[in-house]
Amino acid sequence: MMHQLLQNMERFIVHQESPHKPWKRSRLWCHEESFKVLKQNKGTENVLGLVLDMRMLEKKKFHASFELKTDALSNMDNLMLLQLNYVQTTGPYENFSEELRWLCMHGFTLKSIPSDLPMDNLVALDMSYSNIESFGIRYSYPQRLQKRQKLLTGFCLEDKRLPQSLKILNLSFCQQLHSLGGFDQLPALERLILIDCIGLLDVCESIEQCVELVHVDLSYCNKLENLPRMIGMLKKVKTLLIEGCNLSESRIQVNDIDSPEKSIVTFSPTIPEATPTYSKFFTISLPRSLVSLSLANNNLSTESFPMDFSSLSMLKELYLDDNPIVSLPYCVKSLPRLESLSMVNCNLLTSVDHLPHTLTYLDLHSNSNKPLLQKVVFDPDMSPLELSVDWKMFATSSFEFEGLVKIQPMAGIDEKLLHSFGWTKLDFLNERGLRSDVWFSGPKESEIQVYYEFGIFSTIYGGEEMPNWITVRSSGPSISFTIPSSPNTFRGLNFCCVLTSQFFLEEGLGFVDDVPLNLPVIIISNITKNLTWIYNHYIDIVYLSGTYLTLLSHWMFGMNEMECGDQVTITVILRQKPYDIGSAVTKECGVSFVYDDGKEEEEEDVLGYYKSWNHIIGRDLTGFQSTTGEYILNKIRIVLPYVGI
Repeated sequence: MMHQLLQNMERFIVHQESPHKPWKRSRLWCHEESFKVLKQNKGTENVLGLVLDMRMLEKKKFHASFELKTDALSNMDNLMLLQLNYVQTTGPYENFSEELRWLCMHGFTLKSIPSDLPMDNLVALDMSYSNIESFGIRYSYPQRLQKRQKLLTGFCLEDKRLPQSLKILNLSFCQQLHSLGGFDQLPALERLILIDCIGLLDVCESIEQCVELVHVDLSYCNKLENLPRMIGMLKKVKTLLIEGCNLSESRIQVNDIDSPEKSIVTFSPTIPEATPTYSKFFTISLPRSLVSLSLANNNLSTESFPMDFSSLSMLKELYLDDNPIVSLPYCVKSLPRLESLSMVNCNLLTSVDHLPHTLTYLDLHSNSNKPLLQKVVFDPDMSPLELSVDWKMFATSSFEFEGLVKIQPMAGIDEKLLHSFGWTKLDFLNERGLRSDVWFSGPKESEIQVYYEFGIFSTIYGGEEMPNWITVRSSGPSISFTIPSSPNTFRGLNFCCVLTSQFFLEEGLGFVDDVPLNLPVIIISNITKNLTWIYNHYIDIVYLSGTYLTLLSHWMFGMNEMECGDQVTITVILRQKPYDIGSAVTKECGVSFVYDDGKEEEEEDVLGYYKSWNHIIGRDLTGFQSTTGEYILNKIRIVLPYVGI
């Protein structure tokens, strides 16, 4: 990884600075080799790149106390790429090469950048994890300097010109850093990275002179007093990261202003008593040029956001992670070019809708042990979407992931819907609830539920009683049949299987309690039409309490998939090796058939919403197709034209 980083840096800096110079390729990218060269003072003018990280050597148990005398660098006149991380140095810094383009000195112990350090040609400077207290501060008024003398104890580069060529400045994790300035001497600066500078109080207004600045990361600079004013000065910034900046429980408003450069966002705390010592009543002017914006971990509620974000017309990436939002802020829908949206660890989230139709990536991962998410709704005109989701974040008892899965208690379903796929006389299910597990989130108690995915309705209940309308039955894990002829149109079939645990059979037990049972895979093959559907149920594990459990499912087939006279085989197969404690054994299978009964119009109304989903049998299952005519129906399947899990 380090080699790749250095190679990228070399291409960016060396070639860009001197594209026609015939560089000799002499680089010391091995920490052990660099250590020996510096310790033995064997550096030459042929060395163009050198890296040394003492912590890396410590991890490799390379024990050696070392204090670098800077004259060991005096012969490396052409050195352009230099890393000296956590290296103790002695001697004048004028021994560093004047050709330096990239300088990385993590853990630098001094309180300021030495005045004799050659920086005229620097393109990238990385002083992360250092003790630096100020950088590039220049005061026009002596009284201001005197007033803050006690605070700014480090040397300020007042008489030293900063490198005009500098494009990247990284002072992340410099926790003693109080002030940052001198931007009027950095006209080429493109990237400013100040992650976790927890002592940073002030960034000089001269930052508005950095007209090439496109990336600013102020994450966790939560004491920065002039944050609003500073952001308002960023004219061309495309990536702005202000996560963890203690914006508090705020209200945001976007207002139209005369300047075409800005979009105003107003923050004000909803609880004045919670206001910190420095005021949070402020206005942030976001650049219209923004392409990526992070507001993560700022304790922002859904109400904190404005109704409209359309003025951020260039924004493609938005990060709202770790905020207590309950639903997706409505303003997100108004972003005309948004492609990527992240709401990781938004643990109070209950619904996600009004998503922009331009969205192509959505991340909903959560570490919550109390899932609340109940509904996700997509725009019908949405582009193909890649979804990163943790199923554990969905509410156990009832939720809808529109177009993919819908779960609701059996007791709350309209009887007309149940009758439409032939489910009648199911009163015996009232006392048959089970505990189940999805994605190893742990057992959850639930009442009898109906699951809908891929055009398949199903329910799971305890016991071995099949409904009496399951007319065709067979012992064991497989059943074959020919769909009977009928004057009415064939619309679907019901499949039922009775399962028990291999553990129960092997031990000869009469009753088992809390034995985890992996639901098996159901394979339906239409031999006549050479079509196969391999169905992995949404529920991964059911905890058996008793001896048997039954899985009942209704499959909404159409004329193109199934019709009278077709030969069909249904097989139930294990999802684990035989004799594993969680392996399911099928005692019995059964089927029944559903035809039109003269009430097509009414039934179409009942099933219309479910048939409108894109990725169900009879519609678009392209993303689930493994070979011609075979479809793997699984919630975790990656290749999916609309939703990738």
